[in-house]
Amino acid sequence: MAFIDYLPVEQQSPANRIDDSDHILQVHSVHSAVMRQHWELYRGLMHAPSPLSRRQREMVAVVVSSLNECHY
Repeated sequence: MAFIDYLPVEQQSPANRIDDSDHILQVHSVHSAVMRQHWELYRGLMHAPSPLSRRQREMVAVVVSSLNECHY
C-alpha cells in the first residue's frame, strides 16, 4: 500500500466511488472527483474501441510499468 493518506471507501462520496479491488487508485480518494476521472481515463484507454487489441494494450502497460520500475 502507498504511504499516502487516503479515505476509506465508506468515507468517500458515493458518486465518486470506483471498483478498485486492487486499491491502486485509492491514493486519489482524498480528491474523489479526481479519482473518478482517473478511473474513467483508464477505462477509456483500456476498454474503448481502439486499433490495438486489449491484449496489446495490456502488454504496452506491462512494458511501461516495468521500465518505470512499478512493482504492482
